[in-house]
Amino acid sequence: PKAQSHSWHGDVLGALSELTLWHPDAAFAQRTILRVRHEIERFERIFSLYRPDSEISRLNEAGKLMKPSPELRKLVEESQRLGELSGGAFDISVQPLWRLYEAHFWSHTDIQPDIAARARDVAHTVVDFRQIESCAAAIGFARAGMAMTLNSIAQGFITDAVADMLRNEGFESAVVDLGEYRTIGRHPDGRPWRIGIRDGRDFGRIARMVDLEDMALAVSGGYGPTFEASGRFHHIFDPRTGASANSLVDVAVIGPRATAADGLATAICVAGEALAPTLLAAYPQMRAILTRLDGTSMTFTAKGLAAA
Repeated sequence: PKAQSHSWHGDVLGALSELTLWHPDAAFAQRTILRVRHEIERFERIFSLYRPDSEISRLNEAGKLMKPSPELRKLVEESQRLGELSGGAFDISVQPLWRLYEAHFWSHTDIQPDIAARARDVAHTVVDFRQIESCAAAIGFARAGMAMTLNSIAQGFITDAVADMLRNEGFESAVVDLGEYRTIGRHPDGRPWRIGIRDGRDFGRIARMVDLEDMALAVSGGYGPTFEASGRFHHIFDPRTGASANSLVDVAVIGPRATAADGLATAICVAGEALAPTLLAAYPQMRAILTRLDGTSMTFTAKGLAAA
């Protein structure tokens, strides 16, 4: 029988998400989608900042979480590794900066006379991934007032988990878009999957198309959640200054795993163009497309600049 497409749309860690897979057995495909939904719900109970009962929310509230799940420990440790590699540009302990900007710009519950100065103070006092202690027994913060977010890597992690599940179930054609992309095989008509990357300076148009086959794609840019109209203040923070990272329009990373692509895209977006080759050297199967503020772009691999 000819494979038919089957889809699911939903929300993963606050991001609109979609799963599309092809299989000749409709009942089997629907059962698999149900299993995927249950797995996503399990990950939401670990990583979601929107759920007060999630592991990460309870950790942020209490400052310590006993008996963390293996998935939470794994991502914390991978994030700390990327933090070291990036010289601190990638830092999961920036959640206090989000709270500061949200209270100032959105809820207006704590308006600061000098938001830049206050953000710098917060960054210097309670933002430091090295002060997160992780072991099998507990995860905790070494300083009062700390909190963390895994949104810069957890969507990629969940994307990988779902894609691995589908491959293990024998699916040969699928696109997993759970905040980041991962493709399985090729399109049923034999061509690679074609994914559009939005123009970070004009979000209504597509800047470029990329062909993917058994590959992941993650894009990081300051045009996501912005706190005010100018776009100067947005959700990608430079943990060294407390300000939003604005040296690049966006960074798209392509490679075999969405977890690494997700973290690298954020790390390069914060660290800037100069550090891209160093970061990619630790992930030799990855490549990154960087868009500069003037609209020009360049592609880096582990060996350095590949194309402009």
